[in-house]
Amino acid sequence: MAKEQIITGLDIGSTTIRVVVGQLNPHDKKIHILGASENSAEGVSKGSITSIEDAVSSISGALEKVERMTGVPLEHAFVGINGSHIASQDSHGVIAVSKSDGEIREDDVERVIEAAQAVATPPNYEILHVIPRSFTVDNQKGIKDPIGMTGIRLEVDAQIIQGLSSQIKNLTKSIYRTGIDIDDMVLGILAASESVLTKKQKDLGVALLNIGGATTSLLVFEEGDVLHTAILPIGSSHITNDIAIGLRTSIEIAEKIKVEHGSALPTEINKRDEINLEDLDSREEGVISTKHVAEIIEARCEEIFKLADKELQKIDRSGLLPAGVILTGGGAKLPGLVEIGKTEFKLPASLGYPLELGSTAVDKVNDLNFSTAIGLLHWGSGFHEKGGEGKMISMSKFSSVSEATNRMKKWFKTLIP
Repeated sequence: MAKEQIITGLDIGSTTIRVVVGQLNPHDKKIHILGASENSAEGVSKGSITSIEDAVSSISGALEKVERMTGVPLEHAFVGINGSHIASQDSHGVIAVSKSDGEIREDDVERVIEAAQAVATPPNYEILHVIPRSFTVDNQKGIKDPIGMTGIRLEVDAQIIQGLSSQIKNLTKSIYRTGIDIDDMVLGILAASESVLTKKQKDLGVALLNIGGATTSLLVFEEGDVLHTAILPIGSSHITNDIAIGLRTSIEIAEKIKVEHGSALPTEINKRDEINLEDLDSREEGVISTKHVAEIIEARCEEIFKLADKELQKIDRSGLLPAGVILTGGGAKLPGLVEIGKTEFKLPASLGYPLELGSTAVDKVNDLNFSTAIGLLHWGSGFHEKGGEGKMISMSKFSSVSEATNRMKKWFKTLIP
């Protein structure tokens, strides 16, 4: 097995760490999934590392499981980064075309993107992605790819996604301590969009909502470009907490009730339907109304969607995305969520499963939980096709990050016996 064709996606979530290993088929460019594993995330809260020791052992556990499954030792991975510390802002870059005949070349595009990067980032923030939206050549707007065109002045409108330096460093440190190198760090929802959305949806205008354990991420596309990114500090664990408080039970029981009996549509539940707590745990007693549970869930789901809709209002797209809202992530598994989505967003809504999976012996990857990890594989395959240049200007361009990570690599390699 050619090592360079093996791609690993490592999705570090607030509640679960997921790893998917795939092999890129050079003929049809499809990814054949070799193995997948998940491990509960200790030392991670809301996408940020809270204890490096715990995070290292959680990540190692997930990696060991998948190594046993595939028999392939893992050396590097594409890492999904999440967390409420991530912010995005718009930026504009302008340069003069360097060649005297006015033909725009790749290095001009790189220079204009670097010019867009020179925005005033808040102190102690680092740029994760610079996503070029559209280029302008001598006042001709809306150009997707200016290479080969002729002009004197080149401009770019870009979206810059940045994260807190300390959080990024803690995450890189945790991953290097497991003995894995980082190919690229990708915003989780951006990776998920690679596996869940079609090109047509991105062109028409679509919102992708990834409902995770402690955060919900939103990404809006229009005309194939990223229009807006937001991470909301609320997720499906908040629903579990609400059930625990509302029914005065433990978190474990509340989680079981949510997974086994939860629904976001109380109107479709018979008033007489009941859940016997003894069936869930022999130490518990009492009977609770299924409808009451659904009402608790519905209230919190509506709140999550209202917050997401506020983000759409900021960019004047509330109720105006023809391809609607696609829900993915583990939290999207709740029955009735799609119906609430349609009502709250006043848009078509559906669940987003990973698309274009090649033949796979691993059944569990065709799941809403794995959309980010599989998206990281797609991201990685684009990375390989371009010979190591990512789909978007990625970490390798930022000397501060790569220098720090290189220093860390050397340091950790001296520690590993």
